[in-house]
Amino acid sequence: MSISQEQEFFIQWHLTERCNLRCSHCYQAGGRSDELGFSEVEDVIKEVSVMLRAWTGEYGISFSPGFNITGGEPLLRKDLFAVLDSVGSSGFDAFLLTNGTLVTSEKAKQLAALAVKGVQVSIEGPEAIHDSIRGKGSFSAAIKGIRHLLDAGLPVTMNATLSGINAAHFIDMVGLAVSLGVQRLGFSRLVPSGRGRGLIDRMMPADRVAEVYREIFSFSGDGLDIVTGDPIASQMSVADDGDSGPVARSGCAAAISGLTFLPDGAIVPCRRLFIPIGNVRTDSIREVWASSPVLDALRDRSGYKGKCGSCGRWADCRGCRAIAYAYSCSKGKDDFLAEDPQCFIG
Repeated sequence: MSISQEQEFFIQWHLTERCNLRCSHCYQAGGRSDELGFSEVEDVIKEVSVMLRAWTGEYGISFSPGFNITGGEPLLRKDLFAVLDSVGSSGFDAFLLTNGTLVTSEKAKQLAALAVKGVQVSIEGPEAIHDSIRGKGSFSAAIKGIRHLLDAGLPVTMNATLSGINAAHFIDMVGLAVSLGVQRLGFSRLVPSGRGRGLIDRMMPADRVAEVYREIFSFSGDGLDIVTGDPIASQMSVADDGDSGPVARSGCAAAISGLTFLPDGAIVPCRRLFIPIGNVRTDSIREVWASSPVLDALRDRSGYKGKCGSCGRWADCRGCRAIAYAYSCSKGKDDFLAEDPQCFIG
């Protein structure tokens, strides 16, 4: 079993805020918004394609770009398959993030026919734990969905949002993933925003995060790939070779390796850092990427606070900006450059 961290350039696209579940830890508040229509979606896909081709031509940068399509629950969009087809036919890898409960055998076959590269399904732990977070019966429905996806030949990632509620059960997740034949198991940390604000007291302290991550790193065998986008987790296996410099290279994806689009077209730095920096309906995506003061600040070490600002691994980590921001908001500071409160490095 290996642990890896994704660093490609991705657009994370929340097509809808509508959802058939009301998960207690969700970083979104839920509800409805003025969703982009299909023609608008197609225009945005074309704009991103033009932008990346321009970067390749002007800077010699090679991309392996993709779109993470999610919600809310994306399967509630009646035009979801048309959106995925447009993404794929435009030369992008398409990935779907879903709660899995609405995946039928027929829908799984449709996704496979569209050459979707992978599907992430949220599973928070054993049935009792999962249902306590996502609602009674949601575990059974999601597992059925996973089986349909696997039967259709699609790569599946099970993903858990770790907190004091379920972190002790991650070993059970490994066994479940192996028994189902899932290829990858992912994890992230609870972000106390949206409905998740109500679980701020279930955030793990830094020493507990370290303990859990050491256990995760100790797993081996069974052909299961464990993946995470958590910059702190990636630093556990990195040798400390001194100050890594003032230029961000990897770590937290915000302002470095992607953008997030919301259902109404709002652009934010990442899917869990809800600070609007533009809107695809009115703004050039390329100009937002190049000139947003928020993105500039996220790329500039001099503005970072606390441990993150003085850390020798800043360029390769920077902590999770979404967690840092949400936690600072809970303290009345509203600072997206605050230190990551769960950092155990250094």
